[in-house]
Amino acid sequence: MHKEIDDLLRVATESTMTAVSAVVCDSGGQRYEGAFGSRAPNGSPMTVDTVGAIMSMTKAVTGVAAMQCVERGQLSLDAPAGEICPYLGVAKVFTGYDDNGEPILRDSHQPITLRNLLTHSSGFVYEIWNSEAIKVQEKLGLPSIMTLQKKSLEVPLMFDPGERWEYGIGIDWVGQMIETVSGTTLGEYFQEHITEPLGMQDTGFAPSEAMLAKMMAMLVRDQEGALVAPPEAAPGPAPEFEMGGGGLLSSATDYSRFLTMLLRGGELDGARILEAETVDLMAQNHLGDLRVTKLPSSDLTRSQDAEFFPGDEKSWGLTFQINEEAGFTGRPKGTLMWAGLSNCCYWIDRQNDLAGVFVSQVLPFADPACLDTFYQFEKLVYEHTR
Repeated sequence: MHKEIDDLLRVATESTMTAVSAVVCDSGGQRYEGAFGSRAPNGSPMTVDTVGAIMSMTKAVTGVAAMQCVERGQLSLDAPAGEICPYLGVAKVFTGYDDNGEPILRDSHQPITLRNLLTHSSGFVYEIWNSEAIKVQEKLGLPSIMTLQKKSLEVPLMFDPGERWEYGIGIDWVGQMIETVSGTTLGEYFQEHITEPLGMQDTGFAPSEAMLAKMMAMLVRDQEGALVAPPEAAPGPAPEFEMGGGGLLSSATDYSRFLTMLLRGGELDGARILEAETVDLMAQNHLGDLRVTKLPSSDLTRSQDAEFFPGDEKSWGLTFQINEEAGFTGRPKGTLMWAGLSNCCYWIDRQNDLAGVFVSQVLPFADPACLDTFYQFEKLVYEHTR
């Protein structure tokens, strides 16, 4: 297995990608690790502890933190979330435009719950994959979530809670709920209750000096297919919150420890992060008959149209996508997964005691070359573990 995966990743970095790191683990620890390419053009070689922005792979960490709060009785999956964060109790639903072109907003038919927020069934969406949300936010003078301004969280719902699945900012609101009940920032909470107990020294919202020394450069795929440095962004306002839906920096090594903890039912090296029953609960379908759907891009600079295992039925657990049928890579029904905007991906196969993480720093999301390499990586793992 090792040589074939090494060859796959090496060839990818010599042709369609510039850098990648990957780890495969089981409940006993790492089964494979590899890193190829350079952290930056003409920079230091990649290592498995190279640090990058893992974007929406942050969501699983926030989900674990939220379920710790549920275990303590600080949060409830089904109580109105507005009891914790008042805006969640008054958020309006967008239904169209009036004769003057202004958004029409009404009260929601159901209260938003933590379960809704964790499963992307709350009514909150992402502007990247919902063109109507962009128009509504512009009409209301609301900033993008990428500005990290608290006002960017106070957007209307695009449908009633529980009506359907649509990927969105709900887990950023979960981060706010955790801060409210814990009395700490989200980063402080993660460090005390998750990353420090798991020995994840290279994971956080702000990089330490050690993390900065091994950061990986973000690159953008241009129209000719080349990977280039992104355009320099104008400085924005100071961030007002830590993004529970996508703000963490981490490494393949660190994230593999997080995945191993979940494979082990919430414990690693004597540190109990979650009860085993809670991990079981997180891995179950919480959407009922609703299903995950394709994400049509509204901003091709940040994402292509996106769907993992297109055509297969997929549901959602408490922060994980769940395959409702076996995938072509060899993963079985019930496998958990998700990804990050920078074309990072992970999967958790509890049936076969197997997990993997794949870290790149390439925009836009759903880059065909990165996604194909991830699929081939996973397929090789299953070919050698049957």
